[in-house]
Amino acid sequence: MDKTPLFLEPALHDKIWGGTRLRDLFGYNIPSETTGECWGISAHPNGPAVIKNGTLAGKTLADAWAQHRELFDNYAGDDFPLLTKILDARTDLSVQVHPDDAYAQAKEHVPFGKTECWYIIDCDADSEIVYGHTAQTREDFRKAVAEKKWDSLLRRVKVKPGDFFYVPSGTIHAICGGCLILETQQSSDTTYRVYDYDRPGADGKPRELHIQQSIDVANCPHVDPELTYHVRQETEAKFTELLRESLFTVSHWEVRGCTEPIKKNWPFLLMSVLDGEGKLQIDDSGYDLKKGDHLVVPASVETLQIIGHADLIVSNPV
Repeated sequence: MDKTPLFLEPALHDKIWGGTRLRDLFGYNIPSETTGECWGISAHPNGPAVIKNGTLAGKTLADAWAQHRELFDNYAGDDFPLLTKILDARTDLSVQVHPDDAYAQAKEHVPFGKTECWYIIDCDADSEIVYGHTAQTREDFRKAVAEKKWDSLLRRVKVKPGDFFYVPSGTIHAICGGCLILETQQSSDTTYRVYDYDRPGADGKPRELHIQQSIDVANCPHVDPELTYHVRQETEAKFTELLRESLFTVSHWEVRGCTEPIKKNWPFLLMSVLDGEGKLQIDDSGYDLKKGDHLVVPASVETLQIIGHADLIVSNPV
């Protein structure tokens, strides 16, 4: 079976809150000066990534999933399960919440809800996010939203580079201005806006809010998830498992030379290079890695090594 990793050309999206760091820091060919999202590993119909190399060059990741499921260990399901993004928030994103699978399937007729997590690549001094809320009951939440008590309702948390946040479905949240984030999430584009700062959209009109849906799906009360990081240290590499939950795992790999051989414990692997450069070694073949690369390591790869000086976020479905 082919062991060639699938290097991907991201889909890039203009957003009213976006900027230019996806070009300035990663070299992407952005469509505008307000580019907010890089969908680096995506088979979602709203932004499928295109394969750049190998026998499948020119096809989308969705094509590969549909036609060559053996590359993905014959993973069950009609839809590719995960989506990896980099988000450049020049200004604040809306305050929003995402449904779980059951609500998304029943109300939106899409396969997945949206559980996600964030790795803070970089941020301005004193940057923050909205993460949770103060209401103790759903009725308290409904009342605070109706009365627009945003300052007392929304919970704000300071962030710094290297921070990690797990954002399960039902979590009220917002990425705020100045943050550059890698997001690993279910392959979903379902978002319910509960507050958008009364600002106009690109057409000059207020963007749509989804108040009732937000009230329906918000976790009340908000409870911070407990995270336990698992660290494995080698002489020239450090592996930090940031999250292992029922849908996916996410890890931060820091390579400063050469990893020991890494044996497969995944159906297939998603990699995004945050910084540096190096080489992905698979058997006798080496593949160059550089900052901004996104790729999928197929199921046929039993052992790999990373050589060089690079930081990566690596994930896989469970």
